[in-house]
Amino acid sequence: MSKRCVVLHSGGLDSTVCLLLARREGREPYSLGISYGQRHDVELAYAARQCARFGIERRVLDVAWKKPEIEIPKDRSVAEMKAGIAPTFVPGRNAVFLALACAEAAGIGAEEVWLGVNAIDYSGYPDCRESFLAAFRTMWAEAVPNPPRIVAPLVTMTKPEIAALARSLGLAKDDTWSCYAPESQGGGQGADSDPCGHCDACLLNTHAWIDAGAVGSVSPQI
Repeated sequence: MSKRCVVLHSGGLDSTVCLLLARREGREPYSLGISYGQRHDVELAYAARQCARFGIERRVLDVAWKKPEIEIPKDRSVAEMKAGIAPTFVPGRNAVFLALACAEAAGIGAEEVWLGVNAIDYSGYPDCRESFLAAFRTMWAEAVPNPPRIVAPLVTMTKPEIAALARSLGLAKDDTWSCYAPESQGGGQGADSDPCGHCDACLLNTHAWIDAGAVGSVSPQI
């Protein structure tokens, strides 16, 4: 019998690779999305489309809190992106999301929680690092008896390696959403939006797919 797991799945490259990797590794993945008032909520439409395509069960939780106003930077160099905490960092987001995923896992009897965080190339998100995951595991083990195993298979991978893995899992560049500042064709932020092509996420996604051809086969440690 397949081991059931909850996968935090936004519709972006990393989380979608994580979702499909879990399935390839013999798990029964359950896609969990979080609607938290993000300006790029088009990602939720992409995630739903991916789950329909691959036949994966999905649920979206509605969560709202007062988040800092963020000005999305455009056309930054890689050096600028590496210089410090990313302007798009939302304090507490991954801690909240991971706690919700672990609670959801308890509710459906899942033994694992998977998430696609990584911070090798660009470490501007402190809650995407292994040190954060280690601290969360310790906290959750104190809070909950027999907690789910937290799996972050991409945490030591580069963006081009992740794009190469995505290709091996049947994904193409436009199958996922990685833009922080979508440009809508219809006046909203729905599935008809286009990526801006200039924010950090767009630039890193393009970099990843261009360089993916130079990456050999990748086998994350699960």
